[in-house]
Amino acid sequence: MRRIGIDVGGTNTDAVLIQDDRVVAGVKTPTTNDVTGGILNALRDLITGLEGGPGRIGAAMIGTTHFTNAVVQRRDLKPVAAVRIGLPASASLPPFVDWPNDLAEIVRGRVFMIEGGHEYDGRPLVEFDVDAMRKAAREIASSGITSVGIASIFSPLTAECEKAAATIVREECPDVDITLSHDLGRIGLLERENATLLNACIIDLARVTMRAFTDALRQSGIDAPLYMTQNDGTVMRADFAEEFPIYSFASGPTNSMRGAAFLTGLDDAIVVDVGGTTTDVGVLQAGFPREANNVVEISSVRTLFRMPDLLSIGLGGGSLISPDGMTIGPQSVGHRITSEALVFGGDALTATDIAVAAGLVDLGDREVTASLDSTQIKAARGRMTAMIDEAVDRMKVDATPVPLIAVGGGAFLVPDDLPGVSEVIQVEHRGVANAVGAAIAQVSGEVDQVFNDTGRIAAIEDATRLAKQRTVQAGADPDTLTVVEVEDLPLSYVPGDALRVHVRVVGDTASA
Repeated sequence: MRRIGIDVGGTNTDAVLIQDDRVVAGVKTPTTNDVTGGILNALRDLITGLEGGPGRIGAAMIGTTHFTNAVVQRRDLKPVAAVRIGLPASASLPPFVDWPNDLAEIVRGRVFMIEGGHEYDGRPLVEFDVDAMRKAAREIASSGITSVGIASIFSPLTAECEKAAATIVREECPDVDITLSHDLGRIGLLERENATLLNACIIDLARVTMRAFTDALRQSGIDAPLYMTQNDGTVMRADFAEEFPIYSFASGPTNSMRGAAFLTGLDDAIVVDVGGTTTDVGVLQAGFPREANNVVEISSVRTLFRMPDLLSIGLGGGSLISPDGMTIGPQSVGHRITSEALVFGGDALTATDIAVAAGLVDLGDREVTASLDSTQIKAARGRMTAMIDEAVDRMKVDATPVPLIAVGGGAFLVPDDLPGVSEVIQVEHRGVANAVGAAIAQVSGEVDQVFNDTGRIAAIEDATRLAKQRTVQAGADPDTLTVVEVEDLPLSYVPGDALRVHVRVVGDTASA
């Protein structure tokens, strides 16, 4: 089956065509302000280079930083009604309490605190206040707010309060979008609630973006189901992504890591993805990105859901270099590199100019770098190496030398030798590894839940069943499901036989 993979980054939009585990063609084009234009350009260049056109495409996978950029840049966000079910507990730290003020002012619509929720062992804290919830729903309807985030204490254990609240909201205001925290996060009320509210505030943007992506495929003559890449290196159907856009927040670096594994055949390695503005360093384990097991901040908002363990530094092909070569980034010319870098006729000294002057890559007009001082070039190269070396060292868990895969449009900035690295691997198509990772991705689903008094085997079986169900809902073929991760942790000092179970399942995309 032929697949198209597309990755929309802040600097470039990349596209590849893959058939029979082989990269048939790949292109890199500048990202446009409207995002969709860059996709159209990339698809046009990709198809133009194929004799006889693309043929029948089985699926198109797109990864984008569009949603996380919206939160970072405080744009295209909608106000949200936050409903927390947990009184009389949890009153001292209301929703949005730990958000940056400027972001909270945009997203915080109305806040409702309702009695209900559960203990860690599944017992109700107090009876769910149906009347208060209905009153809140009517206030939401009259306020004009069209997106609601609902979080209940220990809802990953039992979601009955969240489901009951959602039913009431739909009865009173049937046209609103509803995000339930147990569908997104893990145990940890504030972080799970934050993820829910972030998801709720970008649902409109996700809907518009999905339709724009679909139109771009249609205009390019590609009739194939659309999938969006997720933070864990897998994909979900476009309609599923409209409901849960937060799952795509870190999909760009994740795509690069999965692409690196595919292009090299390595399942365990350090991956350094050098883009136009930043370098992301991650770890491959069994062919998938190592997952962060602690709180992840998104634009200074604490969240806790599936995210890759990444370290980002301000080094990229468009990073600005100081006159002495000792300060690199974090400012970058980004997608304007083709007009502002020295080698492309501009007047900004970038990391790419240093690489061209040092003979690391042949781009643009090398003669314009002849005026650069050799001391400046040496200092800048040394600083780049030190930045990458420090980032790699921070991501390693022990001193054992491991292979390092360099990918991304700025992969030429990665030196051939680094301490603690057995070899530095530069492969063909490394510049579009992110699009490759999107094209090869499978569908996934996961469960992270506490089970009480069911026994270990029964708890794992129940979690596995739920994870498989979520994987199929996300667009997987039921006949291809594989359990790739199972963790169980007995909870000490908890009454009864409490067990926290985490299960992840992957499967191939379902046929159109």
